[in-house]
Amino acid sequence: MHVAAVCALALASSAVPSRGALAASVSSRAVAESAPIFADGPVRGGFQLMGAGLVPTIVVDPADAAVVRHAADDLSDDILTVTGQRATIAAMPAGKTAILVGTLGQSPLIDRLVTAKRVDISRLKGAWESFVIASVDRPMPGVDKALVVVGSDRRGTAFGVYEVAQAMGVSPWAWWADVTPKRRETLFVRAGVHRFGPPSVRYRGVFVNDEDWGLYPWAVKTFDPERGDIGPKTYRKVFTLLLRLKANTLWPAMHHTTAPFNSDPANAKLAEEYGIVMGSSHAEAMLRNNVGEWKDDPAKFNYATNPEGVKGYWEERAKANAGFESLWTVGMRGIHDTGMVGPKTTEEKVALLDKIIADQREILSRNVNADVAKVPQIFVPYKEVLGVYRAGLKVPDDVTIVWPDDNFGYIRQFASPEEAARKGGAGVYYHLSYLGYPLAYLWLSTTPPALVQEEMTHAWDKGARNVWIANVGDIKPAEIGTSHFLEMAWDIDRWRGKTQKQFLHDWTARNLGPDLAAKTADLMDRYYRLNFERRPEHLEWLPKAESRHLSSYTPEEVNARLKAFRTLVDETKAAGQQVSPELRDAWFELVEFPIRVSAAANMRFFAAERYNAVIDNDQAMARSAGGAAVEAQAEITALTDRFNNQIAGGKWRWLMPEEPADSQWRIYRARSIPLPGAGLTADSGKFLNVVDNAGPTGALTTEAETFAANAGWRLVEGVGRGRGVMIADAAGASLSFKVDVPSNGLSLQLGVLPIFPDGQGGEIVLDVSIDGGPVQRVSWPRAVGAPAWAQGVLDNLLKASVGPALSPGAHTVQVVARTGRVALDQLRLAAPEDVPTHENH
Repeated sequence: MHVAAVCALALASSAVPSRGALAASVSSRAVAESAPIFADGPVRGGFQLMGAGLVPTIVVDPADAAVVRHAADDLSDDILTVTGQRATIAAMPAGKTAILVGTLGQSPLIDRLVTAKRVDISRLKGAWESFVIASVDRPMPGVDKALVVVGSDRRGTAFGVYEVAQAMGVSPWAWWADVTPKRRETLFVRAGVHRFGPPSVRYRGVFVNDEDWGLYPWAVKTFDPERGDIGPKTYRKVFTLLLRLKANTLWPAMHHTTAPFNSDPANAKLAEEYGIVMGSSHAEAMLRNNVGEWKDDPAKFNYATNPEGVKGYWEERAKANAGFESLWTVGMRGIHDTGMVGPKTTEEKVALLDKIIADQREILSRNVNADVAKVPQIFVPYKEVLGVYRAGLKVPDDVTIVWPDDNFGYIRQFASPEEAARKGGAGVYYHLSYLGYPLAYLWLSTTPPALVQEEMTHAWDKGARNVWIANVGDIKPAEIGTSHFLEMAWDIDRWRGKTQKQFLHDWTARNLGPDLAAKTADLMDRYYRLNFERRPEHLEWLPKAESRHLSSYTPEEVNARLKAFRTLVDETKAAGQQVSPELRDAWFELVEFPIRVSAAANMRFFAAERYNAVIDNDQAMARSAGGAAVEAQAEITALTDRFNNQIAGGKWRWLMPEEPADSQWRIYRARSIPLPGAGLTADSGKFLNVVDNAGPTGALTTEAETFAANAGWRLVEGVGRGRGVMIADAAGASLSFKVDVPSNGLSLQLGVLPIFPDGQGGEIVLDVSIDGGPVQRVSWPRAVGAPAWAQGVLDNLLKASVGPALSPGAHTVQVVARTGRVALDQLRLAAPEDVPTHENH
């Protein structure tokens, strides 16, 4: 589809779905969920679509969009997988039943049905990516019954076809996570109409990033060795996954290992066939992959000194990709995710970026569309660029400002009412995987859906409705997080008000079957909670003495943490015994591997720490702990080998590395754990017995949800240390607590999540009073990159003290939010040396 046609369509429906349109989509979602499209037996008013010797024709007009035909081909394969029978694809039906698929205005057959008022498209015409699925009697001569899929545009139709597949039981992750659908010998269509869309967010997609350690070696050595790179064969699988997830946008792999996406014209052509809108990251303006495509002297990637050279570089891509549907990133940063070179002062940076964006838009107007306001564009104020934007950069009104998180799941800034009202609106770039300071997390996917839901729902409510992009790393093992992010982008209210466990129950029921859904949801909920306290990639603390590698946890806290992981693993293994054979690979990939390997990573680190801590005074315990650490390393190696070489017959060989995978970017990777040699270890039983008999901790902790009185705070489950955290949405919200102090010398410590308050990057501020005494103000500056921020995102907690020390006995503590969106996790009694005091005043 030419860009002009895309823009005409964009003008036909608002850039931000109206509340009325959204309400319609939510209503239709509810109807679809309450009345499934298919049944296994006869239903009143319905008809049999599949059965012994009964196979419908999938009817697609040859003139319809290529993506519609691709979806129909996949549906034919899905029907074969589910029923064992192949549905043929043709321009005309060959029997009494059919699946009729088409796009309004692109399929004469569908248009005739609409003209004859056989399908109600009153809310479909002109809508963005919407579709209707309906059962129709006698839609055309010779056909008694049909299931009709009508899309408002090409992607709407494709989404409708993939929705039919999901209704049959085919997971979007059927190929990517080996989720084998349940066999169904017969399929009956229920009578009725199911309406979907428009989506809550216009452009919804993922960024495949940091692919060096998984996706790239897997593509090179396993999936596409003939090409030896990530190319069209791999991207075809990625595009199909996006469509099955009702996504439409991709930022492609861009590291130095991978050939640039546009270096092979076949990639861009395939994206156009699949209706995927191609974009590029904050560091890659104008669809250029600077790491692989800037061939000149790196010093010349400087707009202050070489504007013509850089402009020519950008214009080359604008000319080549003008005919494709794209999301053009404007602005400029360094060649590889670094700051823009050239200007020194903030004022110079503002002036130069203003000129750069103006020149880029002039390039787009010459090559893509003379009316540049009709060319979809984004500006991402990432890292240092946010400071430049705040200093006065003038982003054109039709350009979408895509607000980033801080790389650890906490959105740095939300759109103001004025920013949200801009013609281009707002969006979010969000990390589910990250390589960078202070420590990367590339191995496992551990960001809790509860945190993502809290941040993204708030962003949408603040106007971020035009672009949502999630950095998903190598795609695997971020399946659950990717699904959750894109499901919210499609229908923001689907999970609003629901807990993390409710989402996990629903997702696992859809993908792994209803029988184990409740148990699996519980297991994964605990997995996210434990790893939220400290990610497995973040098991690194500054040494406290010499070369010893000691955490900030007490031995009792370590024992309790390891006990929780061991219990979780035991229950996971037991549940896995009940998984049906056809789903065991999926179970391992989605549930067992992340739980067991994160547990082993914790055992490896903390057992090695115990060895270091007690080797001088308790050699027997030290050597037992050393044995446990060595066993944990062996467990990680065995699980990784199973993932790569045994699951799905070796399908994922080279995809899953151990962490740290290599010495690349060492400054951002946790150090390898030094393990004691074989002669320095003993049987792990002595140490594990201490772990397994650990008692409860937290006698000096009051979880925020155990308040005595509440005015204006709400509970968000799934994040924090207890059941959840209490969030104040507005200043003035108050909580009070009853706290019993057991002994002298203990001070009160507050712990909050490192989220960013509403506004333009201010501090988190609380007022605290004890027993009705003077108010003490506690604040946490939110300076990304500062040591306090780094510690906060590694701990997922910011701490500060309220002095002086409390007397023994009962006390009443009142906490009042002085900024919106404060997330109080816990109150803790601690000795003065354990309490940070530099952040309160």
